[in-house]
Amino acid sequence: MDVLTKEQRSYNMSRIKKDNTKPEEIVRHYLFSKGLRYRKNVSTLPGTPDIVLKKHHTVIFVNGCFWHKHDNCKYFVWPKTNIDFWKNKLTKNAERDKLTRTLLEEKGWKVIIIWECELKKDLRECTLDNLYKMIIT
Repeated sequence: MDVLTKEQRSYNMSRIKKDNTKPEEIVRHYLFSKGLRYRKNVSTLPGTPDIVLKKHHTVIFVNGCFWHKHDNCKYFVWPKTNIDFWKNKLTKNAERDKLTRTLLEEKGWKVIIIWECELKKDLRECTLDNLYKMIIT
């Protein structure tokens, strides 16, 4: 049973941002500091990638662990209420992510996925350094 009322839950869910999230801002700030220029949320590409580095033919998705079903992550847990709805929704999200990746790779794009948990303070520096190396190689 949900501990919040339907109105409270609806309000909470409405506050979840689709783009310009804190993890995305961390990645974009880092890339800019390294002299890399990018476009945000390019809707002409499959999946509307969060970051597109045209010069390096690379797209970056900054995925939330819950919304994109990050397997074996402590930040992803199946909800205990409305189980069928969430299993269906999150599974479809993960399937759509795979299709998007395939379509982009078929078009010749390098696809990089950064998970929200990889940007926690203790892992952030290493994650961002690895990201930079993946882009420029």
